[in-house]
Amino acid sequence: QVQLVESGGGLVQTGGSLRLSCTASGRTFSSYAMGWFRQAPGKEREFVAGISYSGVNTKYADSVKGRFTISRDSAKNTLSLQMNSLKPEDTAVYYCAGDPGALVVVTQGRADYWGQGTQVTVSS
Repeated sequence: QVQLVESGGGLVQTGGSLRLSCTASGRTFSSYAMGWFRQAPGKEREFVAGISYSGVNTKYADSVKGRFTISRDSAKNTLSLQMNSLKPEDTAVYYCAGDPGALVVVTQGRADYWGQGTQVTVSS
């Protein structure tokens, strides 16, 4: 069993930056593909970014390419999402997800483990 806890959300102005973190319990984090999703009010959950267990492969939604960077520190069991040049349309609850399978399992939203989410609000 893996537990994921997100942190780092908050209120920021347009153009600002935030860094989200996801801390994983358990010793299997280093073997898990991980990712970030978000859900805005009245909208479906959408994929934001994903990273393979090794950290070599990453994938981003077109809407965040060039602005967001996903990374992981397996020694600290931590997944991060650096968000720059934030826009009001980035406002959402952000969720961390992880799966022992391939990265595609995570990017398709089929991960076994999910966090509770952290709110990100970007004011205009």
